[in-house]
Amino acid sequence: MTTPVKRLPGRMPGWAKVMTALVLLLVVFFAGLRLSVIPGLKDLFGTETQDRSGPALLKSIQDISRYDAASGNFQVVVDLEKDAKLLPDAIRGTRTLYVGAGTVDAYVDLGKVGENDVQVNGDRTSATLRLPHAQLGKPALDPERSYAVSKQRGLFDRLGDLFSDNPNGEQAVQKLAVRHIGDAAKESELTARAESNTTGMLEGLLRSLGFKEVRVSYGS
Repeated sequence: MTTPVKRLPGRMPGWAKVMTALVLLLVVFFAGLRLSVIPGLKDLFGTETQDRSGPALLKSIQDISRYDAASGNFQVVVDLEKDAKLLPDAIRGTRTLYVGAGTVDAYVDLGKVGENDVQVNGDRTSATLRLPHAQLGKPALDPERSYAVSKQRGLFDRLGDLFSDNPNGEQAVQKLAVRHIGDAAKESELTARAESNTTGMLEGLLRSLGFKEVRVSYGS
């Protein structure tokens, strides 16, 4: 009767030892680079930014006859979630929490004032002006005050970012922030403030020119 001989575990091949040592070395290297535990290492392998842009070219000039009479600062928190119908969020789906800050200007277009909209008496002491109602400009998002608070992406979305020209793009939340800021501006008293400021500006200007009575009204 023979007794089976137990095989001793084989030794790790030499190439496997080299690869293991190399991986451990890279892990320690990048950990030291990220945590800055090795003085001067981060500066040695840091990135350098060079601006190689060409000169800006003037394409056109547009005359502006509007008077910017008020500006509102707005901030909105956008919570945008996109889910797949048949897949869990861990596999396919995104959720972005974004703080958008921007401004909206309110203006009066003085270029629409016609000859019949301005009446002056004979001795030039009284003036009556009829101006168009104030309007809102396009919301302008401030990139320095806007930022993403958190981003959650599924596995497929993370893999897609590797092959995308614009990984982790924020166009969707930025457009949504601009829309919400524009809606908030419509609900605010920004246009009323613009008309009040325009009236004050014109009254001060005309009185400095010798007019004693100035009446300003607004209509379409």
